[in-house]
Amino acid sequence: MSTPAILATCKQTRFHLLDDNPSKEIDVDGLNIIVTSSAADSTEDASKPKTKGKSKAKAAGRELISDAHLRLKAGVHYGLLGRNGTGKSTLLRAMAEKLIPGIPHATCMAILQQTDDQDNDLGTAQSQDKTVLESVLSSDETRNEAVRMVEYLSKSFETEDPMEPVRAIRKIRHQKAEKHLFLAHKNASLKSGARGLQARKDLKAAEVKLETASEMLAQDVDAIEVETVASDTQDAIETLQSLQSQLEDMKLADMEQQARRVLLGLGFKEDGLGKKVSTLSGGWRMRCMLASVLVQDPDIMILDEPTNFLDLLGVVWLENYLKQLRDTSETTIVLVSHDRDFINAVCEEIVILRDQKLTYFRGNLSAYEQDYEEQKLYLGRMKEAQERQIAHMESSIRENMKIGKKTNDENKLRQAKSRQKKVDDRMGLQVSANGGRFKLNRDLVGWHLTSRAEIDVPVDEKGATMSLPDATELRFPGPLVSLEGIVFQYKKAERVILDDVNLVVHMGDRVGIMGLNGSGKTTLVRILTGQIPPSKGKVSTHSRLKVGYYSQHSVEDLQELGRGQPSLTALGLLMAETDGSWNEGTVRGLLSSMGLAGRIASDVPVCKLSGGQLVRLALARIVWSAPQLLILDEITTHLDFHTVTALATALSSFNGAVLLISHDRFLVRSVIEGKRDTEHKLDEDFEGLQEEETEETQRRRSVYVIKQGKMNEQKDGVEQFEQSLVKRVQKLLAV
Repeated sequence: MSTPAILATCKQTRFHLLDDNPSKEIDVDGLNIIVTSSAADSTEDASKPKTKGKSKAKAAGRELISDAHLRLKAGVHYGLLGRNGTGKSTLLRAMAEKLIPGIPHATCMAILQQTDDQDNDLGTAQSQDKTVLESVLSSDETRNEAVRMVEYLSKSFETEDPMEPVRAIRKIRHQKAEKHLFLAHKNASLKSGARGLQARKDLKAAEVKLETASEMLAQDVDAIEVETVASDTQDAIETLQSLQSQLEDMKLADMEQQARRVLLGLGFKEDGLGKKVSTLSGGWRMRCMLASVLVQDPDIMILDEPTNFLDLLGVVWLENYLKQLRDTSETTIVLVSHDRDFINAVCEEIVILRDQKLTYFRGNLSAYEQDYEEQKLYLGRMKEAQERQIAHMESSIRENMKIGKKTNDENKLRQAKSRQKKVDDRMGLQVSANGGRFKLNRDLVGWHLTSRAEIDVPVDEKGATMSLPDATELRFPGPLVSLEGIVFQYKKAERVILDDVNLVVHMGDRVGIMGLNGSGKTTLVRILTGQIPPSKGKVSTHSRLKVGYYSQHSVEDLQELGRGQPSLTALGLLMAETDGSWNEGTVRGLLSSMGLAGRIASDVPVCKLSGGQLVRLALARIVWSAPQLLILDEITTHLDFHTVTALATALSSFNGAVLLISHDRFLVRSVIEGKRDTEHKLDEDFEGLQEEETEETQRRRSVYVIKQGKMNEQKDGVEQFEQSLVKRVQKLLAV
């Protein structure tokens, strides 16, 4: 299977790509990004007949971004929005790897990607042998390069051979010349005209410089003159002193203190900093990767779903840490997250990836959504009013033409002609972008077919949809599950994980369970589902109870299943699991209601589905049997916030019981507490507290927090738990 390749092109940037101190701003126009498979393309090209004549070459593949404008201002925190599959992660990767030609080579980037363990830096054998703290400290490539050069030069001076420093400095010069030639070649291929001529001159100079460095490196030791030896030795001494001075400025001791602070904030214990990376689980490795990015001081920091695998304490700490960076650092941050509250707290501006274009909004997510709705209403009314005006004018034009021709009235004919010209040329947007009166030479520069821009009313994207089948009816009433005095510990000598936990869940209840990582949430769920027995206490279930359990590892289980059966599709998997009790049409209907419609369900193998699609498939696997109780453990990990909103709506109207374990504050507030956030737009089908006011019996809604083995109900819901964590975060950040 071929590895997908990213092809990025753009117009010339106004910044010099070879500048060692480039602007921290990125301004790239005409950006195009295509994802293509190199193996597939070569096969395709070989099979296609060659055509004669001139034709514009275009790479085969899936075009994700077309003629977009990428603009990032220094020091600003951006939130990148877009639905699953629009190319957010691909854009971030293209930026980080500098595949976009308009990004200067000296721009320092640090990225946290959504990748498998074997693909990231922490997955290498060398990093696996390091401790957590060592791995984080070794993440800065600029510092690592300086350390390698210092060690190399220092060893050359430790030998008795006086020619060793000469060889070392010449080798370093050769490496720099090779790097400079590569960048000069890249720059020359991007420039044209006068700038292209200068770039080609720079390329020739770089070629001569590399040739000279190669000759000097290959020169016989005996042929080197005494003055040259002395000059090169002095150059080696000065280079070593300069590099040592750079390392001193980096303040290794301060960096270690910063690394400890970040790791403790992300949930590591002091005694856990000495553990080998190889002993960590996937979630803790991701935290280690996040810490490796946060301790650096790059020009641009890219965070792709940084809140995955963090508990609420870690999320609140990261929020406050990134907000502190606004005042203490000039680093630009670009982040993608499904957590609405996190985006609102951290981001100053929003970048929207939609219809292969990038648009910008100054403000956070809530302000953007409010402005979007206001613009839609304002422009919609403007267009309706103008359509009525046009209809009236066209009616008067017909009337004037009729009268003018009948009475041979030239004034009527001229009036009709003038109005027709206005209808054809000057009807459209009558206000400028700032809301003032439209002025042609200022607001619509360049060549256009009409003198006014068309009124473009924003249209809602086809929303993510999800609907759950109704739960199977119980023949007789009673609690679905009951826990009485539950105590659990793995061994008698070890600490008590759960201590005197009591819980009763009835049909229609909404129960949320929150807590820090390791507090015992998953252990409680395993007791509820009968996977492990409690050490003490009683677990009672309804005799006709069906449970749908979504575990934290549901997506990983599907990925493993897909790798084992490469041709298995979502439709084939669900047909096998229903074992003939459902026909193909019914299974397709269920998958479609989960958002896996048509060919995605029947043609795309499970191993090629995205994370969000795998979540939908995992949910379909547990709801097809119409369970009365849904237990969902961290279901939002691989979803974008559009899908999280659709999931909240689907769960709100589910007639069975929902037990939700999640760190997503928005999902807990909406599904469990039934609250419509004023800052977050929910679908019209959402059923919360307002809709229950007309009903005779209301749902029981409870949020619990597990802490030190005890499970306590939060009277003020998730807000109460969040406020208790804010105090702890302030202490951690003050250290």
